Amino acid sequence: MADSNENQQDKGKEQEQYGVLLYYKYTEIPDLNSLLSFYNSNCTSLSLLGRVRLSLHGVNVTVGGKLSSLENHIEAVKAISLFEGTDFKLASCHFPLNDKVAHECGFTSLSIRIVKELVTFTPYPLVKAPDVSNAGRHLSAVEFHSALQSAGKLVDKESLAEDKGLVLLDARNLYETRIGKFDMPNVDTLDPRIRQYSDLPSWIDDNSEQLRGKNVLMYCTGGIRCEMASAYIRSKGAGFENVFQLYGGIQRYLEQFPDGGFFKGKNFVFDHRISVGSADANILGTCLLCGLSFDDYSSRCRCSYCRMLVLVCDSCREEEAVYVCELCQKHGKVVESNVAENGEQQDILPQVQLKTISSDTILSPQLPGGQGARPPRKLRILCLHGFRQNASGFKGRTASLAKKLKNIAELVFVDAPHELPFIYHPCVSELECSDESSFSSQQILPPTETCRGKFAWLIAPDSKGRSATDWEKADSPFDPLQYLQQTEGFDVSLSYLKTIFSRDGPFDGILGFSQGAAMAALLCAQKGRLKGDIDFRFAILCSGFALPFVEIESGSINCPSLHICGCVPGKDRQIANKTSRELSSLFEDGCSIIIEHDCGHIIPTRTPYIDEIKGFLHRFL
Repeated sequence: MADSNENQQDKGKEQEQYGVLLYYKYTEIPDLNSLLSFYNSNCTSLSLLGRVRLSLHGVNVTVGGKLSSLENHIEAVKAISLFEGTDFKLASCHFPLNDKVAHECGFTSLSIRIVKELVTFTPYPLVKAPDVSNAGRHLSAVEFHSALQSAGKLVDKESLAEDKGLVLLDARNLYETRIGKFDMPNVDTLDPRIRQYSDLPSWIDDNSEQLRGKNVLMYCTGGIRCEMASAYIRSKGAGFENVFQLYGGIQRYLEQFPDGGFFKGKNFVFDHRISVGSADANILGTCLLCGLSFDDYSSRCRCSYCRMLVLVCDSCREEEAVYVCELCQKHGKVVESNVAENGEQQDILPQVQLKTISSDTILSPQLPGGQGARPPRKLRILCLHGFRQNASGFKGRTASLAKKLKNIAELVFVDAPHELPFIYHPCVSELECSDESSFSSQQILPPTETCRGKFAWLIAPDSKGRSATDWEKADSPFDPLQYLQQTEGFDVSLSYLKTIFSRDGPFDGILGFSQGAAMAALLCAQKGRLKGDIDFRFAILCSGFALPFVEIESGSINCPSLHICGCVPGKDRQIANKTSRELSSLFEDGCSIIIEHDCGHIIPTRTPYIDEIKGFLHRFL
């Protein structure tokens, strides 16, 4: 009887008309909280699932549900004057059948978030962010097709410059272009072959001469990535004015040209459909291992180094196999073979080896058993202190941790690059020269030259840095939420850490505390992009939080991580338990371990916490 009911439910799902809706709109949002309430109420009442991203500059929406519900949602959004002229891309499709794919694409729940950027264009703030109002001119699918057909010739008087050459620029990631792209003879096509969209600005900077003086035709899946990218190209000034983008993206083009037109293969989409093809059944993608035609990402195979999706056909795919994408192979990453006890050959990732041995590593002439081999080396862990701290102070505060880990790890401490002024609060006179000291307001402040400098990885936009030689009076009482205002200086810190890794590395892992943990988390999010400059295998994030100026999709960071935070309620009065847990949720399932403690805003070293920390580290010995 139960089976019969389940079959009826399954048939009911098949009979229901299901669909996916995509749309975005760049416009100034005067009341963000009101819009947030609208989406919460409307999407929940219509049982829509997917992603809604809101910012002061517009919205970006990808949701799924019954077609009738999606149509009702469109009508409700159209009633808001802000959305006049919005291109709503609605497509009917099957009900999500693969729970793994639906979960990975965010189609098993409704996620509505306020973000700084609708799509993350760069992993760090640009000196001058591109103005989306300066984006390239929109070309309809027909105009875009005609431009390619004419191979750079004049389309109309107000369109492409006649005396300019034409280049076609794909603004998507490598795993998307593998299975489908525009292809037109006699037209230069540029495929940046990037892992993620935030790598595109660097590619544009490095390849700007290929774009200078040309008619640049850009395209992406639905159009939103071209908005910011085309504005960035045009912001480079003279020689970069003629930038055009496919309005509505590949999706609108395939609707206009169902036979595929000049687009070959399939259009990768970020929902449970995975990809959408045309009437042309030709397969563009190939299996990573055997090279045979293949373009199905439903198995969700990923590179074992950078975690980018890879194509592995059914015949080559094996459980727990190790795969290395073409970009990692290009940078020398390989799969090594190991013979298991049962005689079978296994593929493994090579371990990172130190070129030199730390001065505090004690070598024994022989291991027990007389094998004459050296004991395993210690893990080297780079430690990033919190806001308004320094390497010396952080080393002192973690002395107990270092002592209990001395047989398996060496902790290396560095000052952050942004030096801060010395400040005091007149009511309590908490001095910067001692984290634990407090003095009455009548006591004399010591000379600053006797105090160690205080540093930060990120600073507030109005921060002046340390310029005075004396103490400065604090503008206001201590604010435990001050970290939300510290959004500047990431690019400086990133460049600084690249130097540290080059000069003092290699390091097996990173340990960050408070703001240092936020900095370390962002390095985890960019591991693929930073390969060769900042290489590490794991992260320990203590009292961490997500940086407010960067959007990172939930479950998108693939890096083994240990998250240590105060338990509920209020054991860490500076970084709330919820805040640290939100940071851990950005890591892929199975990548993160959480330790909650009742010791406050510190790294706990008593049992059972230290045993859990050691257990995590032993995985990397």
